[in-house]
Order: sequence, then C-alpha cells, then structure tokens
Amino acid sequence: MDNEVLKAIRERRSIRRFLPKQIADEELQAVLDAGTWAPTGMGTQDPWIVAVQNKETIAELTKMNAKVMGTKSDPYYGAPTIVLVFASANNYNNFRDGSLVLGNMMLAAHSIGLASCWINREDAMFATDEGRKLMAQFGLPEGLVGIGALSLGYAASQPHTVKPRKKDYWRVIK
Repeated sequence: MDNEVLKAIRERRSIRRFLPKQIADEELQAVLDAGTWAPTGMGTQDPWIVAVQNKETIAELTKMNAKVMGTKSDPYYGAPTIVLVFASANNYNNFRDGSLVLGNMMLAAHSIGLASCWINREDAMFATDEGRKLMAQFGLPEGLVGIGALSLGYAASQPHTVKPRKKDYWRVIK
C-alpha cells in the first residue's frame, strides 16, 4: 500500500546542514499549522509552539543548548529557524503531546521541501533562570517545560545512506 503520506514518512530524514537562507513566511506558517493538528491527550491542545528567526535569540539558544550538551558546537546545525515546543509541566501527557507536535511539523516540513532535525535538551535549557526569562520574553505562561525543538530550513546536503529498518521491528498478534 502506498500514498503521499506513507511516502513522506519513508523519505523524511534528519538534516544537519542548512543553507543560511531564511524560509518563506508561508512555509513557516504551514509547518506551525501542522503542529496544531497533532493529537493531544483528552484534546487539551496543551503544547505551545514558538518559532525563532531572530539571529540574536538563535545565538542565545545555541549557547544554552551547547552548554547543556557540554560542547561548543552548534546543536541547531546553523538552521535559520528554530521551532521550540513547550507544554505544561503538570500535564501527564506533556512530552507525549509535544512529541506528536514535533513529529507533525517534521513531516509537514518535508512535504513542502524544507529540511528539519529534532533537537533535544530543551527541558534542561528552559529549567534554568535564563530559560525561564526567555520563556517570559516569548509571552509564554508560567509552569511550562521545554519538550524539544526543530532546526528548520533548506537543506545544504542530504544523507548519503538510509539505515535499513531493524529485523522484527513489529509484530501482529491476532
């Protein structure tokens, strides 16, 4: 069985090299909108999405993430847009719901010719005083936790190989 969605799922790859050119507003809106259609536990629509294109803020996020990671390299791979996802700290489904939002946005990005890569450590970044200050600057309510982020932009290169799926990945019990 095959269709456009199944094809996009098979073809999407994490990209770690981005062109410096900023994405179009319409492309960003399409990706963000796709995130809002992700399922959430009990239909709460609890996650919050913040797209950052300001170079100074991206530099600050890069520094914070690299510090958590224990490196000086750019954890966002030079992407011109970073999309952050947050959710309520007290929501049992916060990481589940936020992960679905990120997944929807990655597939949407791929479907319109954009590249993306899931980035971790936002939970640790935004648990700091510096992170909470940024969240307030973003206009977010208190009590949120960072779920993850996407590096988003135009691919500067594509992966050369695709890992085969592991044997016995799934089972059907009837």
